Amino acid sequence: MNANLTIQMAAISGFLAVAFGAFGAHGLKDKLSSDMLAVYRTAVEYQFYHTMALLLVGILIQQAGKTTALTISANAFIFGIAVFSGSLYILSISGVRWLGAITPIGGVAFLIGWLALAYASYRMS
Repeated sequence: MNANLTIQMAAISGFLAVAFGAFGAHGLKDKLSSDMLAVYRTAVEYQFYHTMALLLVGILIQQAGKTTALTISANAFIFGIAVFSGSLYILSISGVRWLGAITPIGGVAFLIGWLALAYASYRMS
């Protein structure tokens, strides 16, 4: 993944995180139980955290060049956002509990993204 595409994906994810956060705060506040609203908020929080990480990876690709580790990191963060946050959004709105079983797959992707970023940083030093 190149720097521009990585930054574009971060920008889109950031936009969606703001939109989903506003929707949750205003549109779902009275429609979801407090437990499901907390699940929804967790999805928004983790999307924001990993959007910022994805943006950082894009900037690093611009500055240091595209490496395998940075590409893995970017892809892992994108996949993690989609699976972790996506499954929690759907779970909280639909109540379909089995979706909680795939959420950890997104969490593992986040861990891979952070490890790949650490490795990339190590290799740059």
